[in-house]
Amino acid sequence: MSKLLPLVGMIVAGIVGVLFLADLAVGFPFRRVSVMLDVGFIVTSAILAYLSWSIVEKSSA
Repeated sequence: MSKLLPLVGMIVAGIVGVLFLADLAVGFPFRRVSVMLDVGFIVTSAILAYLSWSIVEKSSA
């Protein structure tokens, strides 16, 4: 598998994580509509980043 797809996954996970962490912290850009969704998206982005990282590490070995 190409390393490009997991790297794109890590980038997307980082963007989503930062976006919803900012919403949870200061209420920007979604005005903190649902705290549970913010936390859910942060956890999901962390899982995606971990899975992408493990695939990159496994493919480089």
